[in-house]
Amino acid sequence: MARGRKSQSLVGLDTTFYRELFRFYRENKGLIRAHYHVLTRSLLDYNDPDKPRVGQFLRRPQFEALEIYIFLKEYLKLRPVHDIFADWYNRRNGFEKRSDVLGMGEQHVLDESLTFNDEAYAAVFKRMKAARQDYPNYIFALTMGVGKTLLMATCIFYDFVLARKFPNDSLYCHNALIFAPDKTVLQSLREIESFDFAKVLPLEHANWLQANLKLQYLDEAGATLNVVNNSDYNLIISNTQKILLKRKSKAPSSAEQLFLMTGENKSADAKSVYDDIADLYGFDSPEDEADLTINQRFLKLRNLPQLGIFVDEAHHAFGDTLKKDLLDPKKETSLRFTINALAQGIKRLGSSMVACYNFTGTPYVKNEVLPEVVYSYSLKAAIDNSYLKTLLLHKFSNTRDKEFVRAVLDDFLTKFDGRKLEGMQPKLVFFSPSIEDATGTLRPILEEELSKRGIATSQMLINVGDPKVTSNDDIRAFNDLDSPASEKRFLILVNKGKEGWNCRSLCGVAMFRQPKSRVFVLQASMRCLRAIGDQQEEGQVYLTNENAEILNDELQQNFRLTVEDLKRSKLDSQEYEVRILKKKKISLTRVRHLYDCKEKELGEPIDFNLDSWDVERYRILHTEERTVLQPGKKGTQQRTTDISYIREQRTWSPYTLVAEIARYLCASPLKIEALLRDSREGLDALVAKVNQFNELLYDKVIPVLFEALYEVTNYDKPEHIDVDLINEPEKGFFTVHGDPHKTQLFSVWNADNQCRTLTDKSFHLDTYCFDSDPEQDFFLNVIRQDDIQEVYFTGMLTHGQTDFRINYIDPDTHGVRSYYPDFLILTKTGDWLVVEVKAKNKMDDQDVLAKQSFAESMLKASKIKYYMVAHTEAARWKHNL
Repeated sequence: MARGRKSQSLVGLDTTFYRELFRFYRENKGLIRAHYHVLTRSLLDYNDPDKPRVGQFLRRPQFEALEIYIFLKEYLKLRPVHDIFADWYNRRNGFEKRSDVLGMGEQHVLDESLTFNDEAYAAVFKRMKAARQDYPNYIFALTMGVGKTLLMATCIFYDFVLARKFPNDSLYCHNALIFAPDKTVLQSLREIESFDFAKVLPLEHANWLQANLKLQYLDEAGATLNVVNNSDYNLIISNTQKILLKRKSKAPSSAEQLFLMTGENKSADAKSVYDDIADLYGFDSPEDEADLTINQRFLKLRNLPQLGIFVDEAHHAFGDTLKKDLLDPKKETSLRFTINALAQGIKRLGSSMVACYNFTGTPYVKNEVLPEVVYSYSLKAAIDNSYLKTLLLHKFSNTRDKEFVRAVLDDFLTKFDGRKLEGMQPKLVFFSPSIEDATGTLRPILEEELSKRGIATSQMLINVGDPKVTSNDDIRAFNDLDSPASEKRFLILVNKGKEGWNCRSLCGVAMFRQPKSRVFVLQASMRCLRAIGDQQEEGQVYLTNENAEILNDELQQNFRLTVEDLKRSKLDSQEYEVRILKKKKISLTRVRHLYDCKEKELGEPIDFNLDSWDVERYRILHTEERTVLQPGKKGTQQRTTDISYIREQRTWSPYTLVAEIARYLCASPLKIEALLRDSREGLDALVAKVNQFNELLYDKVIPVLFEALYEVTNYDKPEHIDVDLINEPEKGFFTVHGDPHKTQLFSVWNADNQCRTLTDKSFHLDTYCFDSDPEQDFFLNVIRQDDIQEVYFTGMLTHGQTDFRINYIDPDTHGVRSYYPDFLILTKTGDWLVVEVKAKNKMDDQDVLAKQSFAESMLKASKIKYYMVAHTEAARWKHNL
């Protein structure tokens, strides 16, 4: 029996279905996108980091989460997670092409020591189904610092734009409610108010949304929700407690008796409030002492159609609190209870809640994966990719209060004194467990130590939540910490570590006392990790040995990480300053396809040849087919009837027809009218024909007129241009992040006697950061080939860094994109080659084929050959084979 429990526990701990879901999406992106609306594909391409544009905004984890958000909506049609899991496992309902899965490991997708069999599937499915709701419910787990707030906004904007285009499609939110866990996080959500929509939406959609979005913050107690019933495009941002259903704790006021009538003063025709929702709670009338208080905001929300709910649990919600808020549908003070009541109320009024999207900082609760997680971006990944500062932990043993403060100040000032980050003073915070400790012990010690160092105590700030200690001026200074004008450097705080407080210039956190809550050590330590500046900084965390052990344990419980994992992060990704060694140019021939349009001089009247027009393809034909079953007779009897009259046709008059043609051809209406009247058929005959089949106007009338009015000739104009392989960087170098194991440095090659002779063949930059091992293998292979004179890696450069690019038409959106090939090679015979190294399973992707087609066409005029090399051939490829 114990063995069975252990097996099920292993499955529960190591189930990371969201990783497999993202892997399926990544491997089948082309097939999946074919199911999307064209508008959806254009919005995705507008934000795709792999299709760079000026003003690119979304970070990669934000974009990946947006991809999964749309994938769930337009491909999976908002199916519950347990149904998606069942379809995925059984390879059905869109998952027919999923890859095989050996097992699911602790940190990574696959683990060969596990076998994902029917028994494991059943255990996971049971757990997922137990967490289901009556509406689609999904969890997006993105760690702090990667931009959950603006990701939520982007998802909502996408919904509103699609809802405008497809108003009858139940998949899209017409209204949205964002729940914030507390007032501090509610204030941080105000950045949506000043956000430039054009950063994530094409201008035409951004302008429309700016004009139609109705944004309201419920940040004051008693504030009413001012929305029009059954209206669209409302975005409401509210503190959780301002919507929660509550039980009465005091006698109703006169106003409450008037607007929310209960009990004795309720008339026969005014018993509406509780009667409307009686079926939600299973009672016919309110209980006298335990009536649920229905606030005005809750009632208003029920009258908004197609409501989507977005829960910002924020990065400080960990452990039991997160689990209760997200999963407990019975606890009346839980957010889930209120969301369930909203969903049922909206359904009763004839609409539906589209879905509930929960955004958290971690997919784990007590080392267990939340069952409805569909995307996750980890704390370690955020540090690896410089979205956060790295972490340096300082542990102290056997220190007293004064010794601890002195040691912390000495180390912090050594690292940051005299520095400014984005014009701001680096800051150090001391967290205290109580107001008494902060004011009676910590404050005098810190003042004394600062005075010894000649630092003015005016650079201190104390915020403990007590107006007797913290004045209004102190609160203003606290809110203004992240600005160049702030002179505060040393802070003493009580309980501020868990309230969503964001301060990018905070570079150090110190905690001597052990707090009452163990998770507070984790929450407070993470405050100093928000990124700042162009280079990745290092957050300093100063703890006693006891608190350091708590931090390590809480990291394991909430992120499946240790402090050592975070320390190692810096080794996995490194920042490089890339400088130019050779100003290299390449001569290209650009062929411009031009058209010359000249106006003709008209002589004879225009002959439209109405009688020769084939109109059969416009007719709607109804065929009745009867089978003959008489003895000795076989066959069918058919009768076909023209029912084209049922088609909705616009009735054109001579004036409207002339106006439409003139608009289409940008010509004078008087001229068009004269041409039509003088034609062999005459204007009236043309109007009659077009009214019979409207399509003839654009298929016949306008083309015939255009050919009669204009003569068009096309020709090619070749232009010889010199293109820079690298543009001069403003700072003298480009900053690039790369894996040290996939990076080649000129300095290393030049220091090696055997490699030094090869450096003349390459390295127009002093650093090559390859995206993949096959790219690096290709480079190491080609540079050693005797018939290769020069080889340059160009794939690491993007918009603004190089002019060597190929324009192509995106097959999805039909928009013009830029593509930057991987390698440029010159052979000793003087031939130039352009080479792209691509994963073999991606070579048939429509986007890849479009790039190849346009590259071959463009480079042909320059007598440059283009090669697409599979990753399996990269290490042994030769151009003359």
